[in-house]
Amino acid sequence: MDFAFSPKVDALRTQLRTFMDTHIVPRIHQWHEEVNARKYPVSFMEALKDKARSEGLWNLFLPHLRDDEPGTRLTNLEYAPLAEIMGRVSWASEVFNCNAPDTGNMELLHMFATPAQRKQWLEPLLDGKIRSAFAMTEPAVASSDATNITTSIRREGNDYVIDGRKWFITNAAHPNCQLFILMGKTDVDAPTHRQQSMILVPRDTPGVTIVRNIPVLNHVAPEGHCEIEFNGVRVPRENLLGEEGSGFALAQARLGPGRIHHCMRSIGAAELALELMIERAQSRTAFGKTLLEHGTVAEWIAKSRIEIDQARLFVLKTAWMIDNVGAKDARKEISMIKALVPGVHTAVCDRAMQAFGAMGLTPDTPLADSWTWGRALRFADGPDEVHLQSIARMEVKAQRRENEGGNPYLKPSV
Repeated sequence: MDFAFSPKVDALRTQLRTFMDTHIVPRIHQWHEEVNARKYPVSFMEALKDKARSEGLWNLFLPHLRDDEPGTRLTNLEYAPLAEIMGRVSWASEVFNCNAPDTGNMELLHMFATPAQRKQWLEPLLDGKIRSAFAMTEPAVASSDATNITTSIRREGNDYVIDGRKWFITNAAHPNCQLFILMGKTDVDAPTHRQQSMILVPRDTPGVTIVRNIPVLNHVAPEGHCEIEFNGVRVPRENLLGEEGSGFALAQARLGPGRIHHCMRSIGAAELALELMIERAQSRTAFGKTLLEHGTVAEWIAKSRIEIDQARLFVLKTAWMIDNVGAKDARKEISMIKALVPGVHTAVCDRAMQAFGAMGLTPDTPLADSWTWGRALRFADGPDEVHLQSIARMEVKAQRRENEGGNPYLKPSV
């Protein structure tokens, strides 16, 4: 495995960092001002998107992007360091049309949409004209087990009728969100993993009600993490994505690369937190010494560097595996990075916040917001505990296969 950046990726990293430093970082304060004044989308977003697209920094996440589709075709391994750079500013990925959950939805549509679905939904998403949401999680059941999903999708003539309630649906409050990809049950009598289906629901369909935009740790995201009611929502049969009963398989296909994206953005956020901690440690004096001269703070810096570099290498390995053996054979590694990286993200942010003292709790640094999102990521795409259980099952199965006749290092019992 070779994780060295190719000349192509090196050039893109330099180009992306320059774009971020020149066009995005100077607008961080304005972004907060406009969002706090309830001006969303922010006034400069479309201009930034146009500029990014004109410079070739557009749709960088799709390995199978067609020649006639807008964007730059990159492998998961090539895209990973670019996602890290975007992760330094929470809203930056939207500028490059690389923002979740649109990336995962575009991947789904790219793989499974009919020609008509591609025309209606994928093309405007690839062009950055609309946004979308992925509606799976439900308040009434433990949605970490997707087989628990209760939202019904029943066939009536040439239509499907949808009834259910979803929540923590990211992007649903964005004014440009026009599509929900919804997961529900079409056949409760089918085998457990063949009961679920996915269907395309236009945002303006009668019966779709945004109940509330749920605060996350008292932080309200302008794009929304919404609770939504689907009450007698009727869509035509041609809105089914894939086949009836394929929803579980489609969800797994969607989540593999998406977890790489989340993890690399988290690593970018942790890198920024470490940079800020080092700067603070050198400039702040307490008890006659800089914070850096106090052993505890120096240890935080060292631990953070070790943890970030370990996490990055592991995510790059996982990206390499998805590219070379597919997401299915990389499923243990995907679960491992998902369980690992949010913890690194929050640990580094927490140390940096401590180095900044009370200021670390305020909006005067990005640390509090970054920590909040890192903590939320321990639930997004499945809680840590579910991934740890999956890893343990795969590890035990592999060891049983390896040591079928018993482990030779163990002395036989008498």
